[in-house]
Amino acid sequence: MIGYLCGVLRDKQPPSLLIDVQGIGYEVEAPMTTFYDLPEVGEQITLYTHLAVREDAHTLYGFGKVSDRSLFRTLIKVNGVGAKMALAILSGMDTSHFVLCVQAGDTAALVKLPGVGKKTAERLIVEMRDKLADWASEARVPATGGTARVPDVVNPVEEAVGALIALGYKAPEASRMVRAIDTAGLGTEDIIRAALQASVSP
Repeated sequence: MIGYLCGVLRDKQPPSLLIDVQGIGYEVEAPMTTFYDLPEVGEQITLYTHLAVREDAHTLYGFGKVSDRSLFRTLIKVNGVGAKMALAILSGMDTSHFVLCVQAGDTAALVKLPGVGKKTAERLIVEMRDKLADWASEARVPATGGTARVPDVVNPVEEAVGALIALGYKAPEASRMVRAIDTAGLGTEDIIRAALQASVSP
């Protein structure tokens, strides 16, 4: 089991990361809440990880906080919630927002997340309401240090749409979400953050 990775961030294309750990490149899937806190390409990074093993693939998921990894692991135990949906939930809401929605029984906010229907939202509330206290006080993992190198960005809008599709949104919906916000001067991660926040707002 790989508990965490500490190495050099070589590439970040939401939702995928490439981390160089002593000459070995690890491909990692991460939620957008982790992407928002990443250093620049070329810097040191530490992520808590979860390895999902299937017959056709071994997928490594990375998180900037222990609380996010704990929430991910609990989410994938909920009936009907797989790793992809759990990653989308963590991308659309930070842990504190998710906790508030579950505690308040706010199905309306949860169903705005990709792949989450009313029945799934109700199941999340019922199964997770009593399991949230452990995540409230978790601290962030330090993720900086080293020499920065600014990555090349071809088209932040197109990259943002592609990332939203990878997170589970349909292509037309992803495009609509990005078009609905002012993207002028924003980088890829800022566009994704704004689009996700707008999508779950009342």
